[in-house]
Amino acid sequence: MKYENILSETQDGIAQITINRPKKLNALNKETISELNRAFRLAEGDAEVKVVILTGSGEKAFVAGADISEFSDYSEEEGKELAAEGQRLLFDYVANFSKPVIAAVNGFALGGGLELAMAAHFRIASDNAKMGLPEVSLGVIPGYGGTQRLPQLVGKGRAMEMIMTAGMIDANQALQYNLVNHVTTVEELLPFAEKLAGKIMKNSLVAISAAIKAVNSNYKEGVNGFEVEIEEFGNAFGTEDFKEGTSAFLNKRKASFPGK
Repeated sequence: MKYENILSETQDGIAQITINRPKKLNALNKETISELNRAFRLAEGDAEVKVVILTGSGEKAFVAGADISEFSDYSEEEGKELAAEGQRLLFDYVANFSKPVIAAVNGFALGGGLELAMAAHFRIASDNAKMGLPEVSLGVIPGYGGTQRLPQLVGKGRAMEMIMTAGMIDANQALQYNLVNHVTTVEELLPFAEKLAGKIMKNSLVAISAAIKAVNSNYKEGVNGFEVEIEEFGNAFGTEDFKEGTSAFLNKRKASFPGK
């Protein structure tokens, strides 16, 4: 499929989705969010895709924020609809994606860019990355899940400080905060992401999908994560992957998971 604002290619089981608006530092607008939704939907339906790596084009920015010019004159109701639609189409969709999503954060990840990275299942960053939620400096607050996901990842106090000061932290501080899992050089970022994807793909992707569902359930109001874990654990016993995994273990051989 042809896109105007993103690139998407699949190789060796990995779909790399790249936000490609370098002149705008890969800022998110409605069309980019819509295209990302389409790319993720295609990746979800493609049996060849096992892992998604999400990144930005160039070395300056992952996503430098939302395209402010697009909504600067919105009314209150339009603002609410903007946030709700963005969360539905992209941010919540990525967070609950059934296949692993790794955010490879290259350069600036600000505002909606950091919110998109936080929606991924985990993050790695290049050593030139800068992250922050500057929305209050514009008289607004994060609207794509930032007030919810940032405290989950770094703790309430640090999240409050980042949001209230509208400041940026660098990659090493993000690592210290547990906002990212690893920091690499710019050159090593995507190869390292691919290496992690390779490790993931050796395991049962059926089980990984169930694990994503179980982990996410702990953060949903009114849902007992332990009960979801029990349900998904039991469901695993009915899969071909479980039969293959246990058989391989008992027979001291490498598992070859059918993905069913």
